[in-house]
Amino acid sequence: MSGLNISLGYFITVVAIGAFARVLLVQKRPQWSFLAEFIAAFVLVACRLEVQTISEIGQWAGGLGSDVTLTMLFLAISVHGVIMQGVTGNPSVTLMGFLQKETGVLSTVLSLAGQFAGAQLALLLAGWYWTMELTDMHMIKNLMTAECSTSLQAPLIQGTITEVVSALAFHLAALSLHHRSQLLRAPLLALLLTFLYYVGSGYTSAYVNPSLAYALTFTCPGHTMAEYALVYWLGPLVGMTLALLLYRGNIPLFFTKNLLFSKKTRFRSPKGKNSEEKRK
Repeated sequence: MSGLNISLGYFITVVAIGAFARVLLVQKRPQWSFLAEFIAAFVLVACRLEVQTISEIGQWAGGLGSDVTLTMLFLAISVHGVIMQGVTGNPSVTLMGFLQKETGVLSTVLSLAGQFAGAQLALLLAGWYWTMELTDMHMIKNLMTAECSTSLQAPLIQGTITEVVSALAFHLAALSLHHRSQLLRAPLLALLLTFLYYVGSGYTSAYVNPSLAYALTFTCPGHTMAEYALVYWLGPLVGMTLALLLYRGNIPLFFTKNLLFSKKTRFRSPKGKNSEEKRK
């Protein structure tokens, strides 16, 4: 249990640092949204890297089964959603805002850069954390860093479809819950992401987040950068675009007309009644 306690301490420390930085940023520079995205991506990736360590090594180095992995994943995503209200650390969500004309080009580019920079910083932090070798699990992870296992376990087409479908499900749920309380929205989306991870673990792990996938699997051998980009960047982008189209009926950046839904009135008077009124 000591290994799990150390992992919990790591989670709490990372979340506390992120929450403090977020509060400080809101007070000092509330208009710098790209820094908020940087912090959100850093916290999310740093926590997910530890969850991945538990998933890969915990069972035979610390006696931590898949139930622990899924529980830790659900808690990490839930807490992240509550603490980082208004930001996600997810480039797909940022691009959705751009497609809805909610953000400008400069703001979008800066947010995307902040998200990938936050992911890179989380990678550096996790690497330093593993070198401390506080548990047997981290000692093994430190030895395996250069030879990590890729999350892409399926052929490219199948992997891309997995990410498209997973992103479609996630973004449709996120859009449907947009006006709900964050205390309800965060755990529901966390539950969905945990379920998608569980179902997609034998294919792509269903990250539905390009910066998260970049940190968790792009550095692992087995596939080229272009192959990873096809699955983990293009896949979520297509899924997000389809979700926006299905939910709104159009893509505001490109179409003002609703392509899927009619604006006709939902209720019509019976024909018999109309004909009688005309006779009168």
